[in-house]
Amino acid sequence: MSELALEVALEVRGLTRRYGGRTAVNNLDLTVHKGDVYGFLGPNGAGKTTAMRMMLELIHRDSGTVRFFGETNLVKARQHVGAIIEIPAFHEWLSGRDNLELACAYAGIPRSEQTREIDRVLDRVSLKERAEDRAGTYSLGMKQRLGIARALLGRPQMLMLDEPTNGLDPRGMREMRDLIRSFALHDQMTVLISSHMLSEVQATCNRVGVIQAGTLRGEGVVSELLADKATNLVEVGCKDGEALARAVADLPEVGILGPGEAGRT
Repeated sequence: MSELALEVALEVRGLTRRYGGRTAVNNLDLTVHKGDVYGFLGPNGAGKTTAMRMMLELIHRDSGTVRFFGETNLVKARQHVGAIIEIPAFHEWLSGRDNLELACAYAGIPRSEQTREIDRVLDRVSLKERAEDRAGTYSLGMKQRLGIARALLGRPQMLMLDEPTNGLDPRGMREMRDLIRSFALHDQMTVLISSHMLSEVQATCNRVGVIQAGTLRGEGVVSELLADKATNLVEVGCKDGEALARAVADLPEVGILGPGEAGRT
């Protein structure tokens, strides 16, 4: 394996998914390097979740290849990847700890190691004090952190998080951003997060891929990509997102990347 390949955590080439006559993801290429916090940016319905599901083989792909850490056998590769796709679900009548015990059993973590491993991930996401409470009593932010704790079981090398700040209040969003950045800085993990919010990607990620209507519009270092005149992404504050969408509807070179955000492509 080449030195370059050793530095690639995720390589996606030609990923495509069709539903009847509609192409949800069109010939998608992505490269996520080891240590990246990579932002997969696009509006709701752009194909982000569909693409992530295909990367993890949760749904069929019509064409394309996916490699995690150079491995094409995704059964083996997934042992090194923790993921939350859409909203994390739990047995709400069980405690947070009990939910993680079930996840440990499913993941094949030896019983003798489960208590230590659960304590580690609960501490990592600051949930240890609420570990014995029923998951149904958790706030949305706590459920997101419990989902991340579950994804951290087994010490994966990479995390894939689908809209991790969605629905959180401003404080919860800040805490989630700090937590995500800390995985790369302190745990030497690679993180891929999807988001429809340009501001979140700017605040959290070092690299970004912009997807619109299932097609990748650009990929690169956040600061360089946003400064690139060819891409020319511009954040626009607007109280009425629907009015903004109507205003640019007749401008084919302009696309909406998220609520209150427009990108000129």
